[in-house]
Amino acid sequence: MINEKLPKIWYGGDYNPEQWESDVWDEDIRMFKLAGIDVATLNVFSWALSQPNEDTYDFAWLDETIDRLYNNGIYTCLATSTGAHPAWMAKKYPDVLRVDYQGRKRAFGGRHNSCPNSPTYRKYSRLIAGKLAERYKDHPGLLIWHVSNEYGGYCYCERCAEGFREWLRGRYGTLDKLNKAWNTRFWGHTFYDWDEIVPPNELSEEWGGNRTNFQGISLDYRRFMSHSLLECYKIEYDELKKHTPHIPVTTNLMGTYPVLDYFEWAKYMDVVSWDNYPSLTTPVSYTAMVHDLMRGLKGGQPFMLMEQTPSQQNWQPYNSLKRPGVMRLWSYQAVARGADTVMFFQLRRSIGACEKYHGAVIEHVGHENTRVFRECAELGGELQKLSDKVLDARVEAKVAIVFDWENRWAVELSSGPTIALKYVDEVHKYYDALFGMNIQTDMIGVEEDLSKYDIVIAPVLYMVKPGYAQKIEEFVRNGGTFVTTFFSGIVNENDLVTVGGYPGELRKVLGIWAEEIDALFPDQKNQVVMKQPLGSLNGSYECGLLCDLIHLEGAEPVAEYGSDFYKGMPAVTVNRFGQGQAWYVATSPDAEFLGGFLANLCESKGVKPLLNAPAGLEVSRRTKDGNSMLFLLNHNPEAVTVELDGSRYTDLLTGKSVSGSASVPGRGVVILSD
Repeated sequence: MINEKLPKIWYGGDYNPEQWESDVWDEDIRMFKLAGIDVATLNVFSWALSQPNEDTYDFAWLDETIDRLYNNGIYTCLATSTGAHPAWMAKKYPDVLRVDYQGRKRAFGGRHNSCPNSPTYRKYSRLIAGKLAERYKDHPGLLIWHVSNEYGGYCYCERCAEGFREWLRGRYGTLDKLNKAWNTRFWGHTFYDWDEIVPPNELSEEWGGNRTNFQGISLDYRRFMSHSLLECYKIEYDELKKHTPHIPVTTNLMGTYPVLDYFEWAKYMDVVSWDNYPSLTTPVSYTAMVHDLMRGLKGGQPFMLMEQTPSQQNWQPYNSLKRPGVMRLWSYQAVARGADTVMFFQLRRSIGACEKYHGAVIEHVGHENTRVFRECAELGGELQKLSDKVLDARVEAKVAIVFDWENRWAVELSSGPTIALKYVDEVHKYYDALFGMNIQTDMIGVEEDLSKYDIVIAPVLYMVKPGYAQKIEEFVRNGGTFVTTFFSGIVNENDLVTVGGYPGELRKVLGIWAEEIDALFPDQKNQVVMKQPLGSLNGSYECGLLCDLIHLEGAEPVAEYGSDFYKGMPAVTVNRFGQGQAWYVATSPDAEFLGGFLANLCESKGVKPLLNAPAGLEVSRRTKDGNSMLFLLNHNPEAVTVELDGSRYTDLLTGKSVSGSASVPGRGVVILSD
């Protein structure tokens, strides 16, 4: 349980009463009560209000707001406000301002414009976090701390350059080791003094965001920037914990956001929280995958849904409304996959600036007679009924997919073989196949224990970190099934090629070596031709993107290429290694192949779907104290019926007994407890 003060699924979101006159506040409270809202996130961007100058702090407005909410049964998620520094700070201390990718010094404006290595920013963010913690440490309404907001963005200023050099000294120790790790004899880049090293941006090694002359330099700068921003978070975290060791601390993450290594960040978060903003066209399996990833950041611990919109966003190219029922459906999707909160941005719509058209529980019309408010109130009532039944329930999976931010950086910084290779897309293809079968799947990092899984899938494991190949070998030797794909085992943690034949350190467990990699144009296709039936797989399937030309070193060919000069060469192989199997999929096959392939692997390991459900019906299960809750989420506009497993259930939302089969309305939700 995140905080025992409120033993239910928290319901609420970002609230900015400071943007409104006082005559609105009582009306807010009235409507919050109607909607069942019991948590408000305060002070996210109020640093300038609470600290009007260097020496003055004024929290009177915040005192009044927290008290008013608590006296009306509403708790506070209290932000530290450090996501946007005040204008006075930028004017007096220009070191707080970032230098952008093009080498330009920023002026005051926007948000997240603070240099993470600025001593000014670090000093004053620590001070305000400490003053907030000291002031509210004993307030009964305080539930959780919310540090800054949606950390992100890099800086390329001289102070960051100095910090980068210092970080490199700590990582490599000597310039000789650094030069070797970066392969600096290429293009005459040998460094003889630490001060010769500059950040990689458009003035030096990079262009276009992910194009670089030196992958090692660019990879290390991403590590350094993720570390620098994390240090800023940790400064505030430590200050908050000094005064309030009993209050959990979080910061809101952004799913598959490419800039930060969230597995590293999660080590310093008491609970993971994240902001979920899919568009109308985002595959529901992608959103499910990201929920599972957020759950996986702390080894399966429940997470917080910190933000979502009740209706529409304002920053996407096309800001569609959520259709009737979709907000409720997507909220329960988060809960089904491990969320113990449902929270929104925002509770009341702003009237000015760039988020005034972002959806809110209370729309600009200002009353409860709107579709959005009615849906929010309905959901709030249901969450009250669920009480603490779901809290701390876990999602149990025997299949895992490996996701690694540093590997992603390396893949996308690679100078080849194709611009079309997108790491997240390839991961999602495998997840989507399992999602379609309602096979529960964990998203895990490279530090996760593999022994609790039957099947581990690592798509495009391009970078093999020290010891990870041995970890995979042990997993397979002890009976596990491992799957990896084309463009795997190519480089080490410094993006240096492991010589001796691809897939490098994975060669032993996979029983193959790859001689060449063919990059197909978007309109080019090849075929994966089965050598013999494998479960439902038989015949030929389309593939594209990349095709590894591989040779066998003990592995058995399961399928081969159907065309081009490498027709007949292995496209899919399996290697018996110890008690288990290691599979290699040497190309990017179509969805039909992946569905049949993963279904066969799951069946062979006794991993069964939660239910055999019709298309569009998502099924997830959370378990607590030996009891399970089955979530049936219908993403279809029309009702569907699903056959159950013979058990008798209780519908937690209606209290009715259910057995035999269950009917789920269009865009509806059924939660069955055994």
